[in-house]
Amino acid sequence: MFDKNNKLRHSISLAAMLALSGLSAAAWADAYEDAAKKWIGSEFKPSTLTADQQLEELKWFIKAAEPFRGMDIKVVSETLTTHEYESKVLAKAFTEITGIKVTHDLLQEGDVVEKLQTVMQSDKSIYDGWVNDSDLIGTHFRYGKTEAITDLMANEGKNFTSPTLDLKDFIGTSFTTAPDGKLYQLPDQQFANLYWFRADWFERPDLKAKFKEKYGYELGVPVNWSAYEDIAKFFSEDVKEIDGKRVYGHMDYGKKDPSLGWRFTDAWFSMAGGGDKGLPNGLPVDEWGIRVEDCHPVGSSVTRGGDTNGPAAVFATQKYVDWMKAYAPPEAAGMTFSESGPVPSQGNIAQQIFWYTAFTADMTKPGLPVVNADGTPKWRMAPSPRGPYWEEGMKLGYQDVGSWTFMKSTPEKQKLAAWLYAQFVTSKTVSLKKTIVGLTPIRESDINSQAMTDLAPKLGGLVEFYRSPARVQWTPTGTNVPDYPRLAQLWWSHIAEAASGEKTPQQALDGLAKDQDAIMSRLERSKAQTTCAPKMNPERDAQYWFDQPGAPKPKLANEKPKGETVSYNELLKSWADARK
Repeated sequence: MFDKNNKLRHSISLAAMLALSGLSAAAWADAYEDAAKKWIGSEFKPSTLTADQQLEELKWFIKAAEPFRGMDIKVVSETLTTHEYESKVLAKAFTEITGIKVTHDLLQEGDVVEKLQTVMQSDKSIYDGWVNDSDLIGTHFRYGKTEAITDLMANEGKNFTSPTLDLKDFIGTSFTTAPDGKLYQLPDQQFANLYWFRADWFERPDLKAKFKEKYGYELGVPVNWSAYEDIAKFFSEDVKEIDGKRVYGHMDYGKKDPSLGWRFTDAWFSMAGGGDKGLPNGLPVDEWGIRVEDCHPVGSSVTRGGDTNGPAAVFATQKYVDWMKAYAPPEAAGMTFSESGPVPSQGNIAQQIFWYTAFTADMTKPGLPVVNADGTPKWRMAPSPRGPYWEEGMKLGYQDVGSWTFMKSTPEKQKLAAWLYAQFVTSKTVSLKKTIVGLTPIRESDINSQAMTDLAPKLGGLVEFYRSPARVQWTPTGTNVPDYPRLAQLWWSHIAEAASGEKTPQQALDGLAKDQDAIMSRLERSKAQTTCAPKMNPERDAQYWFDQPGAPKPKLANEKPKGETVSYNELLKSWADARK
């Protein structure tokens, strides 16, 4: 606990402040409670709690904040709609309700990671609390620089952990738990990477008949990559125009830019079937192609038992290149992630295999070509189709989970005050309203609320997905990746070589795997990681590993089985039946 002298000095200064203001401590407590009632009445609705339950929860925050009242704390997150709401609205509410002044900075994701790296290397404190992707879980638990939230709650933070936190209600804690069984990060927002399509076009009788005549099966939600490719070809080459407008069967981006790395590290290889079975991530080989043995990374090249440059990864990369060249708008190859994001909303894209649900709010704005007059979308989202190497029991897509993280280098008092803020912005009092604003749900209770049921018709399948049993197959980067910042930055430059045609997919991935192994070898030699550090396998003939069970899998004789689709309504019914 922070030292008693500091606490005493703070109490004296608070008493002096109260005396100068002419208010008693009881009057100040009433003022904080009045602020809580004001926010409950004006902003924190709907909620899964009643107004009385909300007030009880906030009374706990008021009491817990007493030792920190009058302090200033600083926290940071990336710039997303959800975090903008926290920064502009919830930070103000927290200050008024607790007396702790919080500055919630918003930065680009790369800048957040860069500052976090600086803190880990210098052991200095820049921010008191950080929202960063759970993709860093493998980094956080290995370096020993991050506070395990499990330990925080059991020790110095015990008296400052809300009795209504309800960790079991969070849907993402399996992603933020390390191999040691401890929770290292608290989910704050999450969104999935799904399949997006123009449901209105897919239901047109003339297009359905034309597709079935050519391909021999129904136009519908593609179950496999073969069907996705057929549909892409159909809209780009056979349909070509709808209502006098040129249309395309696929959308993507290919500019040499850091965002090109996310396009692949966000589970593209596992969608094709790279890596091993296992949830939330494949073991012993994950979707990055990194093999671990007893939690120690041992290699990513096929010659070390990895799968970064294996046949499934090469297939996935080849399809990425081919589809963008043949079926996407010509300008897609020169776009970044942020530039390509709004394109489907312009009304000329039939489907997108790699689409983030974070775009949902922007895709539902009135007046868009993809929104009906009554506010319902002309599009839907559905589970991603799977590639030919995929097997039952594997992950099928990516889920981004921005999570509260605390560093050991942060002064204890600052850390505990920031811990209160983290709990506040994820509390049941505010979480449902925050979910409606940003559409990045974190609690089971919010997902199953009546408010989300009412909103579902305007969200194109988002609510149905998060209520479905399929949800567990969409997961973030896992614990196999020992240093996310260093390894992730390798991906975009190597993938760009394949995207531009400078190298074949095999050559580009050979280079990526080699560079990943070089960094992991340096980590092994440096002994910088305190637990589960890399212990690299020696290289041996690739065939040895292909002959072993699991990943890396040998090249398939047929990488394009028959296309398979399902009707969207059948899909929804199967989800509903699975919940009964």
